[in-house]
Amino acid sequence: MARDVAQATRKGRAVIAMLGGHIVKTGLAPVLVDLMRRGVITHIGMNGSAAIHDYEMARFGATSEDVAAGLRDGTFGMAEETGRELNDAFVRGMAEGWGMGESVARALEARSDLANAGLSVLLGARRLGVTTSVHAALGAEIIHQHPAANGAAIGETSHRDFRRLSAALVELHDGGVVLNLGSAVIMPEVFLKALTVARNLGDGRPTGFTTCDLDMQRHYRPRMNVVQRPTLEGGRGYELTGHHEIMVPLLAWAIVEELAHPA
Repeated sequence: MARDVAQATRKGRAVIAMLGGHIVKTGLAPVLVDLMRRGVITHIGMNGSAAIHDYEMARFGATSEDVAAGLRDGTFGMAEETGRELNDAFVRGMAEGWGMGESVARALEARSDLANAGLSVLLGARRLGVTTSVHAALGAEIIHQHPAANGAAIGETSHRDFRRLSAALVELHDGGVVLNLGSAVIMPEVFLKALTVARNLGDGRPTGFTTCDLDMQRHYRPRMNVVQRPTLEGGRGYELTGHHEIMVPLLAWAIVEELAHPA
Protein backbone atom coordinates (compact mmCIF):
# COMPACT_ATOMS: atom_id res chain seq x y z
CA MET A 1 0.00 0.00 0.00
CA ALA A 2 2.79 2.43 0.91
CA ARG A 3 4.51 1.63 -2.37
CA ASP A 4 1.34 2.45 -4.31
CA VAL A 5 1.12 5.85 -2.60
CA ALA A 6 4.80 6.59 -3.20
CA GLN A 7 4.49 5.65 -6.87
CA ALA A 8 1.43 7.87 -7.25
CA THR A 9 3.39 10.76 -5.74
CA ARG A 10 6.32 10.23 -8.11
CA LYS A 11 4.00 10.05 -11.12
CA GLY A 12 2.12 13.19 -10.12
CA ARG A 13 -1.15 11.34 -9.61
CA ALA A 14 -3.77 12.21 -7.03
CA VAL A 15 -3.61 10.79 -3.52
CA ILE A 16 -6.98 11.50 -1.93
CA ALA A 17 -7.51 10.98 1.80
CA MET A 18 -11.12 10.69 3.03
CA LEU A 19 -11.60 11.04 6.79
CA GLY A 20 -14.09 10.00 9.42
CA GLY A 21 -14.41 11.91 12.67
CA HIS A 22 -12.24 9.68 14.84
CA ILE A 23 -9.19 10.23 12.64
CA VAL A 24 -9.22 13.86 13.74
CA LYS A 25 -10.45 13.12 17.25
CA THR A 26 -7.50 10.83 18.00
CA GLY A 27 -5.02 13.61 17.17
CA LEU A 28 -3.77 12.45 13.78
CA ALA A 29 -3.93 15.85 12.07
CA PRO A 30 -0.15 16.48 12.27
CA VAL A 31 0.52 13.16 10.50
CA LEU A 32 -1.80 14.08 7.64
CA VAL A 33 -0.50 17.65 7.44
CA ASP A 34 3.04 16.26 7.17
CA LEU A 35 2.00 14.11 4.21
CA MET A 36 0.47 17.17 2.57
CA ARG A 37 3.65 19.14 3.20
CA ARG A 38 5.65 16.40 1.49
CA GLY A 39 3.38 16.62 -1.57
CA VAL A 40 1.82 13.20 -0.99
CA ILE A 41 -1.84 13.99 -0.20
CA THR A 42 -3.39 16.11 -2.94
CA HIS A 43 -6.97 16.39 -1.63
CA ILE A 44 -8.60 15.95 1.77
CA GLY A 45 -12.28 14.96 1.96
CA MET A 46 -14.10 14.46 5.24
CA ASN A 47 -17.53 14.01 6.71
CA GLY A 48 -19.19 16.73 8.77
CA SER A 49 -18.23 15.08 12.04
CA ALA A 50 -14.54 15.26 11.13
CA ALA A 51 -14.87 18.96 10.28
CA ILE A 52 -16.47 19.68 13.66
CA HIS A 53 -13.75 17.81 15.54
CA ASP A 54 -11.15 19.55 13.38
CA TYR A 55 -12.52 22.97 14.29
CA GLU A 56 -12.76 22.19 18.01
CA MET A 57 -9.26 20.72 18.18
CA ALA A 58 -7.77 23.88 16.72
CA ARG A 59 -10.11 26.34 18.44
CA PHE A 60 -10.19 24.82 21.94
CA GLY A 61 -7.49 22.11 21.94
CA ALA A 62 -10.01 19.34 22.73
CA THR A 63 -13.11 17.75 21.25
CA SER A 64 -15.08 15.28 23.29
CA GLU A 65 -18.05 15.00 25.61
CA ASP A 66 -19.98 12.39 27.58
CA VAL A 67 -22.76 11.57 25.10
CA ALA A 68 -24.76 9.39 27.48
CA ALA A 69 -24.75 11.99 30.24
CA GLY A 70 -25.61 14.83 27.88
CA LEU A 71 -28.41 12.87 26.27
CA ARG A 72 -30.20 12.48 29.62
CA ASP A 73 -30.93 16.19 29.97
CA GLY A 74 -30.71 17.30 26.34
CA THR A 75 -27.34 19.04 26.58
CA PHE A 76 -25.45 16.69 24.24
CA GLY A 77 -23.90 18.66 21.40
CA MET A 78 -25.31 21.98 22.57
CA ALA A 79 -22.03 23.90 22.80
CA GLU A 80 -22.77 27.52 21.88
CA GLU A 81 -19.37 28.41 20.46
CA THR A 82 -19.03 25.45 18.10
CA GLY A 83 -22.57 25.69 16.78
CA ARG A 84 -22.58 29.47 16.39
CA GLU A 85 -19.15 29.84 14.85
CA LEU A 86 -19.37 27.02 12.34
CA ASN A 87 -22.86 27.92 11.17
CA ASP A 88 -21.79 31.54 10.80
CA ALA A 89 -18.84 30.30 8.73
CA PHE A 90 -21.19 28.41 6.40
CA VAL A 91 -23.43 31.45 5.93
CA ARG A 92 -20.42 33.54 4.99
CA GLY A 93 -19.15 30.76 2.74
CA MET A 94 -22.46 30.65 0.91
CA ALA A 95 -22.29 34.41 0.33
CA GLU A 96 -18.66 34.31 -0.81
CA GLY A 97 -18.94 31.23 -3.02
CA TRP A 98 -16.73 29.04 -0.84
CA GLY A 99 -17.06 25.34 -0.14
CA MET A 100 -17.66 24.04 3.38
CA GLY A 101 -14.05 23.00 3.91
CA GLU A 102 -12.76 26.37 2.77
CA SER A 103 -15.33 28.13 4.96
CA VAL A 104 -14.14 26.27 8.08
CA ALA A 105 -10.47 26.84 7.25
CA ARG A 106 -11.01 30.56 6.66
CA ALA A 107 -12.91 30.87 9.93
CA LEU A 108 -9.98 29.33 11.78
CA GLU A 109 -7.46 31.39 9.85
CA ALA A 110 -9.22 34.61 10.86
CA ARG A 111 -8.91 33.91 14.60
CA SER A 112 -5.96 34.95 16.76
CA ASP A 113 -7.02 32.86 19.77
CA LEU A 114 -6.63 29.30 18.50
CA ALA A 115 -5.59 26.83 21.18
CA ASN A 116 -3.62 24.68 18.72
CA ALA A 117 -3.66 25.56 15.02
CA GLY A 118 -1.44 22.57 14.25
CA LEU A 119 -4.28 20.19 15.12
CA SER A 120 -6.46 21.30 12.19
CA VAL A 121 -6.28 19.31 8.97
CA LEU A 122 -8.40 21.90 7.17
CA LEU A 123 -6.28 24.85 8.25
CA GLY A 124 -3.09 22.94 7.43
CA ALA A 125 -4.42 22.13 3.97
CA ARG A 126 -5.33 25.75 3.32
CA ARG A 127 -1.88 26.94 4.32
CA LEU A 128 -0.29 24.35 2.03
CA GLY A 129 -2.61 24.95 -0.94
CA VAL A 130 -4.22 21.50 -0.78
CA THR A 131 -7.89 21.37 -1.77
CA THR A 132 -10.46 20.13 0.74
CA SER A 133 -14.09 19.08 0.78
CA VAL A 134 -16.54 18.56 3.65
CA HIS A 135 -19.61 16.41 3.11
CA ALA A 136 -22.42 17.17 5.55
CA ALA A 137 -25.29 14.87 6.54
CA LEU A 138 -28.20 17.02 7.67
CA GLY A 139 -29.39 16.09 11.14
CA ALA A 140 -26.40 13.84 11.83
CA GLU A 141 -24.11 16.53 13.21
CA ILE A 142 -24.35 18.45 16.48
CA ILE A 143 -24.16 21.88 14.86
CA HIS A 144 -27.47 21.25 13.07
CA GLN A 145 -29.18 21.46 16.48
CA HIS A 146 -28.05 25.05 16.93
CA PRO A 147 -30.49 27.96 16.33
CA ALA A 148 -27.96 29.49 13.92
CA ALA A 149 -28.11 26.44 11.59
CA ASN A 150 -29.00 27.51 8.07
CA GLY A 151 -30.03 24.63 5.82
CA ALA A 152 -29.40 26.63 2.67
CA ALA A 153 -25.85 27.49 3.75
CA ILE A 154 -25.08 23.94 4.85
CA GLY A 155 -26.45 22.52 1.61
CA GLU A 156 -24.84 24.99 -0.75
CA THR A 157 -21.35 24.91 0.73
CA SER A 158 -21.32 21.12 1.09
CA HIS A 159 -22.72 20.60 -2.42
CA ARG A 160 -20.01 22.86 -3.79
CA ASP A 161 -17.51 20.57 -2.07
CA PHE A 162 -19.13 17.51 -3.65
CA ARG A 163 -18.33 19.03 -7.02
CA ARG A 164 -14.83 19.82 -5.84
CA LEU A 165 -14.25 16.19 -4.83
CA SER A 166 -15.64 14.97 -8.17
CA ALA A 167 -13.15 17.19 -9.98
CA ALA A 168 -10.27 15.98 -7.80
CA LEU A 169 -10.95 12.35 -8.74
CA VAL A 170 -9.99 13.00 -12.37
CA GLU A 171 -6.31 12.95 -11.41
CA LEU A 172 -6.60 9.39 -10.05
CA HIS A 173 -6.44 7.92 -13.56
CA ASP A 174 -3.61 5.44 -14.14
CA GLY A 175 -1.90 5.27 -10.80
CA GLY A 176 -3.66 7.43 -8.21
CA VAL A 177 -4.69 6.34 -4.70
CA VAL A 178 -7.79 6.80 -2.54
CA LEU A 179 -7.43 6.29 1.22
CA ASN A 180 -10.62 5.95 3.22
CA LEU A 181 -9.56 6.49 6.82
CA GLY A 182 -12.20 5.69 9.39
CA SER A 183 -15.42 6.61 7.56
CA ALA A 184 -17.90 3.74 7.63
CA VAL A 185 -20.81 5.35 5.74
CA ILE A 186 -20.65 8.96 4.54
CA MET A 187 -17.37 9.09 2.64
CA PRO A 188 -17.79 5.68 0.93
CA GLU A 189 -21.23 6.77 -0.28
CA VAL A 190 -20.06 10.21 -1.38
CA PHE A 191 -17.00 8.75 -3.10
CA LEU A 192 -19.09 6.35 -5.18
CA LYS A 193 -21.33 9.16 -6.45
CA ALA A 194 -18.41 11.52 -7.09
CA LEU A 195 -16.65 8.76 -9.01
CA THR A 196 -19.63 8.18 -11.28
CA VAL A 197 -19.78 11.93 -11.98
CA ALA A 198 -16.08 11.95 -12.87
CA ARG A 199 -16.46 8.93 -15.15
CA ASN A 200 -19.63 10.28 -16.74
CA LEU A 201 -17.78 13.44 -17.77
CA GLY A 202 -14.48 11.68 -18.48
CA ASP A 203 -15.44 8.94 -20.94
CA GLY A 204 -15.21 6.25 -18.28
CA ARG A 205 -12.12 7.58 -16.52
CA PRO A 206 -10.55 7.53 -13.99
CA THR A 207 -9.58 3.87 -13.86
CA GLY A 208 -6.44 2.00 -12.92
CA PHE A 209 -6.09 3.43 -9.42
CA THR A 210 -5.62 1.92 -5.97
CA THR A 211 -8.04 2.16 -3.06
CA CYS A 212 -7.62 1.35 0.61
CA ASP A 213 -10.04 1.26 3.53
CA LEU A 214 -8.44 1.56 6.96
CA ASP A 215 -10.66 1.14 10.00
CA MET A 216 -10.92 -0.56 13.38
CA GLN A 217 -13.41 -3.10 12.03
CA ARG A 218 -14.82 -4.18 8.68
CA HIS A 219 -17.94 -2.51 7.29
CA TYR A 220 -20.08 -3.25 4.23
CA ARG A 221 -20.02 0.16 2.54
CA PRO A 222 -16.26 0.75 2.59
CA ARG A 223 -15.65 -2.75 1.27
CA MET A 224 -18.13 -2.39 -1.59
CA ASN A 225 -17.93 1.34 -2.35
CA VAL A 226 -14.21 1.91 -1.83
CA VAL A 227 -12.33 -1.38 -2.12
CA GLN A 228 -14.31 -3.46 -4.62
CA ARG A 229 -16.66 -1.61 -7.00
CA PRO A 230 -14.40 1.32 -7.97
CA THR A 231 -11.54 -0.99 -8.98
CA LEU A 232 -13.54 -3.40 -11.17
CA GLU A 233 -12.43 -1.51 -14.29
CA GLY A 234 -8.77 -1.75 -13.31
CA GLY A 235 -6.72 -1.18 -10.20
CA ARG A 236 -6.74 -2.88 -6.82
CA GLY A 237 -8.18 -2.44 -3.37
CA TYR A 238 -6.86 -3.09 0.12
CA GLU A 239 -8.36 -3.40 3.59
CA LEU A 240 -6.28 -2.55 6.66
CA THR A 241 -7.75 -3.22 10.09
CA GLY A 242 -6.50 -1.71 13.33
CA HIS A 243 -6.63 1.27 15.66
CA HIS A 244 -6.41 4.59 13.84
CA GLU A 245 -3.81 6.09 16.16
CA ILE A 246 -1.52 3.13 15.45
CA MET A 247 -2.23 2.27 11.81
CA VAL A 248 -2.28 5.77 10.28
CA PRO A 249 1.17 6.77 11.64
CA LEU A 250 2.58 3.39 10.58
CA LEU A 251 1.22 3.83 7.07
CA ALA A 252 2.56 7.39 6.89
CA TRP A 253 5.97 6.24 8.12
CA ALA A 254 6.03 3.48 5.48
CA ILE A 255 5.13 5.99 2.75
CA VAL A 256 7.92 8.36 3.79
CA GLU A 257 10.42 5.48 3.91
CA GLU A 258 9.32 4.28 0.47
CA LEU A 259 9.76 7.76 -0.98
CA ALA A 260 13.24 8.02 0.54
CA HIS A 261 14.38 4.47 -0.21
CA PRO A 262 12.35 2.91 -3.05
CA ALA A 263 12.60 -0.87 -3.27
